Amino acid sequence: MDYNTILDTDSYKTSHGPQFPPKTEKLYSHFEARGTDTNIKSTVFFGLQYIIKKFLKTPITQAHVEEAAEFCKNHGVPFNREGWEYILQEYNGYIPVRIKAVKEGTVVPLKNTLMTIESTDPKVFWVGSYLETMLVRVWYPITVATISWHVKQVIMRSLDKTSDDPSEIYFKLHDFGARGVSSLESSEIGGAAHLVNFKGSDTIMGVRCANKYYNEPMSAFSIPASEHDTMTAWTRDNELGAYDNMLETYHSNGIFAMVLDSYNIWNAIDNIIGGPLKQKIIDTEAVVVIRPDSGDPVEVVLKCLQKLEAIFGSTANSKGYRILNNNVRVIQGDGCTPQMVENILMVINNNGYSTTNVAFGMGGGLLQKLNRDTFKFALKGAMVTIDGEDVEIWKSPIDDKVKVSKKGYQSLILENGEYKTVNVKDHPDDLLEVVYENGKILREQTLEEIRNLSEQKKEVLI
Repeated sequence: MDYNTILDTDSYKTSHGPQFPPKTEKLYSHFEARGTDTNIKSTVFFGLQYIIKKFLKTPITQAHVEEAAEFCKNHGVPFNREGWEYILQEYNGYIPVRIKAVKEGTVVPLKNTLMTIESTDPKVFWVGSYLETMLVRVWYPITVATISWHVKQVIMRSLDKTSDDPSEIYFKLHDFGARGVSSLESSEIGGAAHLVNFKGSDTIMGVRCANKYYNEPMSAFSIPASEHDTMTAWTRDNELGAYDNMLETYHSNGIFAMVLDSYNIWNAIDNIIGGPLKQKIIDTEAVVVIRPDSGDPVEVVLKCLQKLEAIFGSTANSKGYRILNNNVRVIQGDGCTPQMVENILMVINNNGYSTTNVAFGMGGGLLQKLNRDTFKFALKGAMVTIDGEDVEIWKSPIDDKVKVSKKGYQSLILENGEYKTVNVKDHPDDLLEVVYENGKILREQTLEEIRNLSEQKKEVLI
């Protein structure tokens, strides 16, 4: 199925033009995260550049108009052929809208305007709202980037307390979510969103997306690692052979990971890792990462550290926290959520272990267990221009004050170190910059710039 911008909308949008008052000339809308039921108080803006480059950079064609006309006729909804052919003729098929947004990577408190969109031609004033369906999907990369960013704050706080090298942070949360998402595109933009904060990922489509749409030569890295099939293929009777083969194959790679819970992880650690393979691990040039994959994560990670410490010993760092000797480490990728990561770190730190010893992987908890209402994102009209007069509009349902929307033209400013949305058009300090106008991309950011922006603010976590 070929992409058609005209049909990338909700069915009812095709009927909205005539519903506005006569002589309507412009519609101006704003996008914000209206709230949350979690302790996360800010969102990380990310993903608009991807949407614009992928979906708005290519103009509509006469073939698109004909396809949309036929579809709408058969679908039972009206089609504004005149309006779309006007866009085709006057703008060479590019959509006449102006999109302003805060810079991607900016960490903005909830209930602030992150993006605005307005039509630039009164003859097709409705077209900005028509794009709502497409543009609001930015909720997904924002939400992934925000969850990833929040976990980064949790791990960073623990590293600051227990590690001598806080730069470890960039490889402390690995994306394992590719197989757990609902679509290939989710793995692309969701995987890219995680890379605002970290540099480790097994979601290749996300890495490629960040490379392509955010101008990064290589946005993330991974390592050789075993899965249960490659371990159980050696059979239970030759479990030693499976682990020995990993050591023989990857000992000079620098780092690799072995999953140990195919049968009995404690036997594997005590009697294989701590038995015939102990000296081989001590002698290896690589960091050997042990991966448990079942059981209660808090109990299992702590027990792994205790058993590995009994085998290889440990050394206290300058802050008094112990680090396993011989570059043996642990990665927990099963059952991880932001809260679980925090719980694991609290327990191992309370038992004297540095966060240097562990890394984490997240799959569905990072890329899939979320929705638009995680932060209650919405795009709502704030101003219409009717016969030359600007009229403020807003939504204010009596039974749900969370859904009250902003009215009028808006600017996002930084006042006394805090972000604030003000009801002012084109404020001199407005942080909402024009990103796209009438087919032209007017702002483009690199992933490096976005990463730097995201590190300028730290959340106070409860």
